[in-house]
This record gives sequence, C-alpha cells and structure tokens, in this order.
Amino acid sequence: MSDLDVDVVVIGAGPVGENVADRAHQQGLSAAVVESGLVGGECSYYACIPSKALLRPVDLLAATQRMPGVEAGPIDVAAVLARRDQFAAEDDSSQASWLDGAGITLLRGRGRLAGERAVEVTHDDGTTTSVGARYVVVATGSVPTHPPVDGVEDVGAWTNRDATQVKDVPSSLLILGGGVVGVEMATAYQRLGARVTLVQHGERLLPNTEPEAGRRVRGALEADGVDVRVGVSMREVRREGGEVVASLDDGSQVRGAELLVAAGRRPTTDDIGLETVGLEPGKPLPADDSTTVLGDWLYAVGDASTGAKLTHMGKYQARICGDVVVARSRGEELGGRYSHHATTAEHTAVPQVIFTDPQVASVGRTEAAARDAGLPVRTVSYEIGNVAGGALEADGYDGFATLVVDTEREVVVGATFVGQDVGDMVHAATIAVVGEVPLSRLWHAVPSFPTKTEVWLRLLEAYGM
Repeated sequence: MSDLDVDVVVIGAGPVGENVADRAHQQGLSAAVVESGLVGGECSYYACIPSKALLRPVDLLAATQRMPGVEAGPIDVAAVLARRDQFAAEDDSSQASWLDGAGITLLRGRGRLAGERAVEVTHDDGTTTSVGARYVVVATGSVPTHPPVDGVEDVGAWTNRDATQVKDVPSSLLILGGGVVGVEMATAYQRLGARVTLVQHGERLLPNTEPEAGRRVRGALEADGVDVRVGVSMREVRREGGEVVASLDDGSQVRGAELLVAAGRRPTTDDIGLETVGLEPGKPLPADDSTTVLGDWLYAVGDASTGAKLTHMGKYQARICGDVVVARSRGEELGGRYSHHATTAEHTAVPQVIFTDPQVASVGRTEAAARDAGLPVRTVSYEIGNVAGGALEADGYDGFATLVVDTEREVVVGATFVGQDVGDMVHAATIAVVGEVPLSRLWHAVPSFPTKTEVWLRLLEAYGM
C-alpha cells in the first residue's frame, strides 16, 4: 500500500516537470510533483531568467552607443542586480502556490524510484512518503560538471548558480569554457565592470554553431576588452594572494578574483533509484520520441533525458509526455510524426538563442551537421547590415544570416542569424523548417520594409529564386 496514489508522479518541479503535471492534470489525470529544491528549477533562479536579466541592461547601453544622438549610462550595477532579484529571487512561494491552485500535489523532498510504478520521497525531517502511480516521469534536470583540472575543487570555483546570483561584481573573472554559458557571462561581466579572461579548450567559441557565428562573437568580446584564449587548456588552478591563478598548457598564466567553470553539465540521475528498474544511474535516460523509457509507465524529459538540453525544448517534450500518458490512460493509439505524441522537432528543428552581443539565433542543422547527415545542401549568406532595417537599427550593424538548403527538396533545413536583437527572427525560420516550406512558396512570404526580416528576400535571391 502507498501513502499516496496518483495517475502521474513527476520527479522534479522545474519548468519541465511542472508542464508535464499540468498538461496531464488539465486533461483529467491526478498528478503530483516531487522537488528537493526550489519549485521552478534551475532556469527560473540560476540560468535562463537571471542571466538574461543581467544581460539586457548592458546590451541596451551598447545599443545606444551605436546610435548617434542618444546618450546613456554609465551602468548602475546595484540597480541591475536589484532588478535581477525581482525576476529570480530564491523564493518559490509563488510557484508553489501556482501548483496548489492548479490542483497538483507538491511533495517537498528527494524522490527516488522504488521499483515499477513506485516513488519514495524522503523529506527534510527524515520522514518518507511512498507514492504509487500509473505513470512516473523523471524530470530531474542537470548539474554542472568540473573538468579534470588540478585544484579546481579547491579554489571555490563558481558554477552558473554563483554567476547569476552574485551579490557583488568581482574586479576580475576567469571563465573556463567557450560555450553558451561562458560567452554570455563573459559579455555580462565585462560590461558590468569586471576584467574577464575566457579560456576555451577548443579552437573556436560556440563550436556547435556555424563557424562564422563563433568568430563574430569572439571579435565582439575582444572589442569589449575580454581576453579570449582559444585552443588552450587549463592544467592547474590555485588560490594565491586572494586571486585564482590558472596555469595553461601553452606555458602562460592567467589570473582572476574568481573562476567560473562553464564546461558542461550532466544529468541528475545518479541517485534516483534507477537501479531498482534495471537502468544505469548517472546516465541520461534513453527516452524515445514519445518520451517513453520503459514499458508504458516510465518517462523522461528535459536534461535528464537524451533530448535537447534547452528549457523550451524540455517544455516541448513535457507537453508531448503529458499527452502521451493521457492517451495511454484512455487506451488510445499514439499518433505519428507530427502528432501530439512525438518529439519530432528534436531531430529537425531545435531552435536556440545565445544572448551575446551580437546575438546568435539558430534552428535546425548547421551546414556541417547537414552534410554529416548525408543531405545534399547549399548555403547562402547575407549581411543583415546591408538591408535597410539593419542599417537603421544601428550604425555599423554587424551581423549576418545563413540558410542551409536541401537542394533536392529545395527546403530550408537550417538557419542562423547573428546580430543585434536577432533573437526574435529565428521563429520564422523554425516555422519554415518544421513546415518543410518549399523555397518557391517562401518567395511569396513578403518581408515588411524597412525591417531586418528583409534579409529573407536577399537570401532567396542569393539562392536564385
């Protein structure tokens, strides 16, 4: 006998887990979520939301510097941090109240699988609650990883949590990692007054994007004063005189008041009882396109699964998961590729915006990824500053757009936009990729003048339409 029996129990009350529970409950299933930390998860308090709250003010100031006749600044750092706190204070009472109002049971504590269709919750006071459920969903997210650098565990290295919840901006900051977190925090902290040094093991920043995107972001960071080191690794770090001293494998040393490690994340699946159902702890759960892991009862979404590690994609998976368990509860057959029961976009149309300056917005495959997949492709690019909308938005507008086109089907399979405020441009490309819209039809999608979206016309013309 269980202490609580529900249709659906979700381990993890981040935005992904919340969405699963809400989707299922809205369609008639009883639902509970288990959370050992803050309801709302990493994105709400330590990642997406606070990082963008830090970046938006400094980006606005930079934009005014590209517009003659407008003066702004200097940055009021205390006001920036205070506004960040309005969005991401470490208080989950409002999110917990939302769950209650939505009719979803919140169990505070650490949740672990206890065999098939069973979860045991250990509360802070040591008591336990056993939960029986028809469907169990793992939405436990991920945690930062530390690379094998001597001394990194001993210097009080920051993770994204420290960087986004900082109370005072340090005089200088070392950043290890040139991925999304590394370049976004380099942008924010350099402009908030820190002297930033960024060390990237690989040969370029943002290695999963089109190469030119990484080059433009690097150029912008260096123009801001960031010391960017690529193609080198940290061998050892130590505290010396109040600073972190990092020895690099090229024989040089770099220093900073703090060290931010932004070198990847791993799924939080090492202590959730996977062994009780024959799965390996510490690994991402191998969910299929219906988010199913085992039988018809165990599911995984978000960073805990093998899907894309982005909040919006996790929430997409969550909606699919909620609809799948509802369909199964009713004895209905699951739908196909573009139904509510398949995470099809995971394979073809994952969008992402990187909030550097310039921003990088992309969807679908890069040229290299498309060729690796065996697609016959051609790319076309155009400078956004050469369309009226870009030229009007900023003097010397620095940015470009690239389309990756499948030449057999003549459809867009990937797109990248780089430049000031291009983040919202990517959704049109997402629609084109998901809808497999032929270029001949896209040619009739007339962009408004004078906006940056006119670049779509120029790209189609460059292709030969």
